[in-house]
Amino acid sequence: MMIEDYFSLTERQAGQFAQLDALYRDWNSKINVISRKDIDNLYEHHVLHSLAIAKVLPFQPGTTIMDVGTGGGFPGIPLAILFPECKFLLIDSIGKKIKVASEVANALGLTNVTCKQERAEEEKQKFDFVVSRAVMPLPDLVKLVRKNISNHHINAVPNGLVVLKGGDLQEELRPFKEAEVTDCSTFFKGEWFATKQVVYLPL
Repeated sequence: MMIEDYFSLTERQAGQFAQLDALYRDWNSKINVISRKDIDNLYEHHVLHSLAIAKVLPFQPGTTIMDVGTGGGFPGIPLAILFPECKFLLIDSIGKKIKVASEVANALGLTNVTCKQERAEEEKQKFDFVVSRAVMPLPDLVKLVRKNISNHHINAVPNGLVVLKGGDLQEELRPFKEAEVTDCSTFFKGEWFATKQVVYLPL
C-alpha cells in the first residue's frame, strides 16, 4: 500500500488504511460517492491526495478541524486516521454522502470523527483549521468559514484554511497575497500529482 511509502504508520493506522478499499467499494456500490472508474485509484486519487494536507501541516495533538463538503469523507477520514489525537467534524449538505462518511468512520473505529449533514453557513463552532477538497472557489469558501476559525493557536502556523486544488490558481488566489501554495509533486511521486496543489491560507 502506497501510504507507507510516505508516512510512518502504527499497526492500527496501517490496518485502518488497508480497510478503506473494501469499505468504499461496498458503499460505492450502494451510494455513488466516487466515480465508478475512479474507485480503482482510491488510494492515489483520494486517500494519498487527502494526506497532502498532512505534508504541509502536520497537526498538533488537540487540533480541531472541520472538513467542508466532505462527500464520502475526503480529506477528513484519511486525516483522522493519521491524526488520532485531533478532532474532526465532517460536513456535507448531501445526506447520503454523509451517511457513507459516517459508516466508514464507524467501521474504522474513528472516535475522533463526527459527521453532520449541514451547509457550512449553518455551522457555528470554532475550529483551528478548515480543510476542503476543491469544493468551491476560494473567495466563496473564505466568506463561509471565516467565522469558524478560532483565534487560539496551538500549531506552528496560524489557524486558517487548508484546501486541495488543481490547475491554474492565479485568478482565484489574487485577493489572498498571504496564501502559501505547495505542489503535491514535491512530496508524492506520480503523474497524477503534477497538477495538484495544497493551498494554506491563514485567516
